[in-house]
Amino acid sequence: MIHPARMTVLFDLDGTLLDTAPDMVATLNWLRAEHGLEALPYAAGRVQVSNGAAGLLRVGFPAAGPEQHEKLRIRFLELYASRLTHETVFFPGMSRLLDVLDSEGIRWGVVTNKPAALTEPLLASFGLEGRAACMVSGDTLSERKPHPAPLLHGLALASGVAEQALYVGDAERDIVAGRAAGMRTVLARYGYIAAGEDLAAWGADLVIDQPLDLLRALR
Repeated sequence: MIHPARMTVLFDLDGTLLDTAPDMVATLNWLRAEHGLEALPYAAGRVQVSNGAAGLLRVGFPAAGPEQHEKLRIRFLELYASRLTHETVFFPGMSRLLDVLDSEGIRWGVVTNKPAALTEPLLASFGLEGRAACMVSGDTLSERKPHPAPLLHGLALASGVAEQALYVGDAERDIVAGRAAGMRTVLARYGYIAAGEDLAAWGADLVIDQPLDLLRALR
């Protein structure tokens, strides 16, 4: 049995709950092709996916100025919306983890910087919109992670309290936001983390190598 205290688990989306990198990197290369550029290696794009369109565009179009960058961002989002779930999948073990949380009455939800216009159809396509206790997107509030407000909003929607909550993410901003919200933080090392990152410096309470490792933090 999981810890008897009524816990709440909130997840980041890209690189934590779902492996969205195949579709997001493919979209970047689609956009590069529109501009007559060769495809970037998958690995070069994968480590930027947690940084969203902005991070991908920095590596895909490093010479773009602010005005061009904004035009590229709008076009990227248009293209990505058309292939949200072509290759996106659960990380191995994540579907099982959600089943265990549901069976034990552990409330869980999603707090992401991804825009709602992408978050909501993506989660719906995996049948998660009716299961999640909250879905907080990057444009739900005026603040985004690493600000703690989205996490606190998610907790309120899920009727949770920070002292009995975990936030799971794969980026330093996730750990910063979770700590600022008064939650225990879990670093998903299986996510989109660049080689050479000093993960210990991020200060997560727990580091996991696969989703099901989270269960030990709940016992």
